[in-house]
Amino acid sequence: MYASGKVRDIYRVDNERLLFVATDRISAFDFVLASGIPRKGRVLTQLSLFWFDFLKSIVSNHLITADVPQYPPNVQPRAPQLQGRSMLVMKAEMVAIECVARGYLSGSGWKEYQKNGAVCGIPLPSGLKESDKLPEPIFTPAIKATSGHDENISFEETVKRIGPEMANKLRDLTLNIYKTAADYAAGRGIIIADTKFEFGTTPKGIVLADEVLTPDSSRFWPADKYQPGRAQDSYDKQYVRDYLEQIRWEKKPPAPGLPAEVAAKTSEKYVEAYRLLTGRDLPA
Repeated sequence: MYASGKVRDIYRVDNERLLFVATDRISAFDFVLASGIPRKGRVLTQLSLFWFDFLKSIVSNHLITADVPQYPPNVQPRAPQLQGRSMLVMKAEMVAIECVARGYLSGSGWKEYQKNGAVCGIPLPSGLKESDKLPEPIFTPAIKATSGHDENISFEETVKRIGPEMANKLRDLTLNIYKTAADYAAGRGIIIADTKFEFGTTPKGIVLADEVLTPDSSRFWPADKYQPGRAQDSYDKQYVRDYLEQIRWEKKPPAPGLPAEVAAKTSEKYVEAYRLLTGRDLPA
């Protein structure tokens, strides 16, 4: 195995290619829970494939193929486990910046705004409420802190870390992708409140990598239930977070499992997001 994250397992196929496998694991509060979410890995993979294709005129991506019969021979014995939840991709030199676009005030952005009226050093109008739409989408980069949490940083700090040319390119790409996707999703009844992208470099140049605009990397809100001034209903794992808060888990190991009904309800939310955004049923 090349690397293992909270959700994805990554295998090295050769010097140029990696195999990404999305599991049904789910994390909350930086812990992988003891039970997974049925079909979650399929949703993450299939939705990423949809967006890679949708956005290809804006930015290249690291996808080679998701057609398992086209995978190398040494991978074929695992074909049944890989179907629908894997991608063969180009190996990329990843940029160590989480590229976040926010169109609405929520999550860590809302907390930061309450403290100082700004997000990642970007001043915002006074008097905004939780979940308010921002005057314009903003680029709010982050890094992985030593604790494993994402830590928001300013654009100036981003420039220090990756240089002005790359920082400007990634900011412009992030906002362009976000606006394009958000406009499309709005026509499907979904608000993309914020989302996180990861970029890498290959001989082709900058590529969009990992997962793209999924319920794990984005806040998807049903537009018909949107009401500023409170937390919103969502198609992401907020349902799981709410359950964990309800049972008063102290956010220390061991992480608990989920009751069957909570896992099933979360799975329904993920699958529904896929169906609404793509207009298709999730492939079996």
